[in-house]
Amino acid sequence: MHRRASASLATAAVTALTLAACGGPGAEEGGGDGPIPIGVLSDLSGATADVGTPYSEGIRGYADWLNEQGGIDGREIDLKLNDYAYDVARAEQLYSQYVNEGVVAVQGWGTGDTEALRQKVAQDELPFMSASYAETLVDPEESPYNFVVAATYSDQMRVALDWIASDSGGDGTVAVFHHDSPFGTSPVADGEAYIEENDLGLGYDNYAMPEGATDYVAQLNRAESAGAEYVVVQNVSSPAAMLASNIAQQNLDMTVVCLNWCADEQFIDLAGDAAEGHMMVQPFSPPSDPVDGHTDPADFLESQGESLEDKGLHYVQGWYTMHVMAEGIRHTIDSGQEVTGSNLRDALRSMDPVDTGDVTVPISFDSDSHRGMDGTGIYQVDDGALTAVERGVTP
Repeated sequence: MHRRASASLATAAVTALTLAACGGPGAEEGGGDGPIPIGVLSDLSGATADVGTPYSEGIRGYADWLNEQGGIDGREIDLKLNDYAYDVARAEQLYSQYVNEGVVAVQGWGTGDTEALRQKVAQDELPFMSASYAETLVDPEESPYNFVVAATYSDQMRVALDWIASDSGGDGTVAVFHHDSPFGTSPVADGEAYIEENDLGLGYDNYAMPEGATDYVAQLNRAESAGAEYVVVQNVSSPAAMLASNIAQQNLDMTVVCLNWCADEQFIDLAGDAAEGHMMVQPFSPPSDPVDGHTDPADFLESQGESLEDKGLHYVQGWYTMHVMAEGIRHTIDSGQEVTGSNLRDALRSMDPVDTGDVTVPISFDSDSHRGMDGTGIYQVDDGALTAVERGVTP
């Protein structure tokens, strides 16, 4: 796929006029010489907390590390981080709070809440980066203030299907097991369309994974009856690991291909031997595949008495998502602009690609596309670790 070119009433009244003159909520607080306020929506206790927690810790870790380095041009990042427990209504409530607190940008999390807030962030002119890689968020005409840092779920699905077509000789059957939510269904239709458009010759069906299920044996039996030999999983680590264990327990001849949010160390730890040999589509290099970009987060964690190996790749994801936003802020300041939402959006679109030290392919945006990258890595679980098969793979 071609990459598009990577207090008193008087005071309150004065504040309102200042915000209007500077171009939107948060412009006054972020635009001066003090700390730069960023809102963060984290899932620390909800349905995706298993991966949401280390991701959130990565965002916090990067901000703390950056502030220890002197911030951006002497200005610290002021994170306003709260747990929204994967509840869209709570996310909307916290977002309104952040707007009132004068943030200049938001780090979000889930697909449902990111899509629910899409029009609000556009109206408020607040750049929004989340851990949702839904393809609906990359078109600036539809989502002018959303920025998708990683390969979209749909691009990850396309890469998975290309791999399956090659591995099966073009006659495999795919069962997509997905989280029962907008996050889970995000790439399903795009995957089916990709098979048809490219004559991949693959069978294709999808199965919802209900929250709280104690096993997925019934769904697997239906998939087996349909001839499924490959199971693409669009879900987080815990249910994906249960699925892999069910496959092993039922002695089914199926290869799991995890997309981003289950392609991780937690899946391996939870599934144990049942994880061996399965495939992972993952845009971020895990600590088990060391690259230069792991050095800063590893050194920071060591200074805190922790380790990157223990925190895992989702910590790295959060770290580098915050890094991309910080580089946009740096570009804004270096260009002599105030740090407002609209100026930050323009900076993200015009700055050079962000080099992550091979943690990912270079990340860039422009006025035509807010898709940060197309390329992703393919890994295989080998002897209890994610081992690189190929890097920078595009559909």
